[in-house]
Amino acid sequence: MIKQLLIVGLGGFLGSVARHLCNNWLKASSFPLSTFLVNGLGSFIIGVVLGYWLKTTTPSDNWRLFLATGICGGFTTFSAFAFENLTLLRNGQYSYLFINIIGSILLSLLLVWLGALLGTKWATA
Repeated sequence: MIKQLLIVGLGGFLGSVARHLCNNWLKASSFPLSTFLVNGLGSFIIGVVLGYWLKTTTPSDNWRLFLATGICGGFTTFSAFAFENLTLLRNGQYSYLFINIIGSILLSLLLVWLGALLGTKWATA
């Protein structure tokens, strides 16, 4: 149990640091672009990883915990997504609210599908 917590913690640390760097790179404006892009990218990354594993062997629990739960969990931020949407709603920025909610969901679905497709192609290469 301690080993698994350390594996998730290390992955979460790396994902959180990457998230922080994205925030610094994409400075905040009226639209939460950093969260929008990070949620899409995180969905793509987990799609690639899981798509690859679907075509090869089942990953060890340690790799799954490190990559999917740790890194991707620390990197993507749907809690920030919810908070930012509430802020947009409270500020009356309804068009940004709509774009962020619908766009994030559609972008993440599209990119996880593309990532899974890419992962399965890599697995057969």
